[in-house]
Amino acid sequence: QFVESDDDEELLFNVPFTGNVKLKGVIVMGEDDGTHPAEMRLFRNIPHMSFDDAAREPDQTFSLNRDPRGELEYPTKIARFSNVYHLSIHFPKNFGAETTKIFYIGLKGEWTEAHRHEVTICNYEASANPADHKLEQITPQTHFIS
Repeated sequence: QFVESDDDEELLFNVPFTGNVKLKGVIVMGEDDGTHPAEMRLFRNIPHMSFDDAAREPDQTFSLNRDPRGELEYPTKIARFSNVYHLSIHFPKNFGAETTKIFYIGLKGEWTEAHRHEVTICNYEASANPADHKLEQITPQTHFIS
């Protein structure tokens, strides 16, 4: 089983994670012919990325070698990929065929649970508004023993 591009050699994968990932390496397996991808571009934390978004500068680019057995691992810049919750992988070209075929994409790294902070709606005052802080008047009573 494999994924094959439709009209041209470009492929785009969007991979959402359920937590935060420190991505350390990527493995790409394809045919030992012209359909194997020749370049891989990684984008981090751009949910719902499209081919139009792929024109922007990637976080890291790799020139790929033909790897039909999945033996080559491409190490990522860990400083850039230390807190990834969504990964987009763009394959812009291959080794000369009309379409690109990919049999396997392996991601190596460490997963940690995402710390999601709920939205808090707060109002902050520069100075207190006395109308907001009404106090009941306390009648002072004195108890004298005579």
